[in-house]
Amino acid sequence: MIERLQGKILQKKSTEIIIDCNGVGFSAFISINSSEKLPDEGEEVTLYTMLITREESFELFGFYEIFERDVFKLLISISGIGPKSAMSILSSMSVAELQEKIILGDSISLQKLPGIGKKTAERIILELKDRIHKVSIPSEYEVRKEQNLIIREAISALITLGYSSALAEKLINKAISDFPDNNYSAEQLIKKALKLASS
Repeated sequence: MIERLQGKILQKKSTEIIIDCNGVGFSAFISINSSEKLPDEGEEVTLYTMLITREESFELFGFYEIFERDVFKLLISISGIGPKSAMSILSSMSVAELQEKIILGDSISLQKLPGIGKKTAERIILELKDRIHKVSIPSEYEVRKEQNLIIREAISALITLGYSSALAEKLINKAISDFPDNNYSAEQLIKKALKLASS
C-alpha cells in the first residue's frame, strides 16, 4: 500500500500530478482543491495517497491534506460512489464545507454536487452523519465552519422576518464587512443588517 509520496513535482494539472520520487515518476489523481494548494512544478511536495486496485488497473489518488484522504475513504465506502466521483465531490466543495453539510443533513446542497442525486445525497447523510464528525480538521477550518453556521443562522432569521433569501443574503454580506476581524455573532449580524435595511 502506498500511503505517502515525497518528491519533486514534475507536472501538475488541475486533477492530476506527477511526482519524481528518487528517479521514479508516480502519477496520481488529485482534487482541484488539493491542486490549488500544491507548490509549483519543480518544487518538493509531500502527498498523502490511496491506491485503488481493480482487476486490470491500479489507480493512485493523492491528497495535499490527510483529512481530505480520510473523507475520500468515507465517500467511497458508500454504494454508488466510486473514486472518481468522490474526487469530483472533493473538487467541488472543501472538506470543512462537506462535513458541515452532512452533519446538518443539508441534502439540497449535496444534490448540487456533480453526479449526486436526491437518493445518493440522502444516503451520504444517513451513512456518514455519525462518522464524518470524527474526521479531525485543523482549527483554521473549524473557525471558518463556525462562521458559516453563524452566517446561515443570521440569514435564516431575516428570512423569518419576511425578507427574501436574496435580500437577506445581501444584507448579511454587507453587515459582515463591518467586522474586519471576522469576530461576530449571529445577533450582531442581524442587528447590523436590520439597520442597513432601514437606512
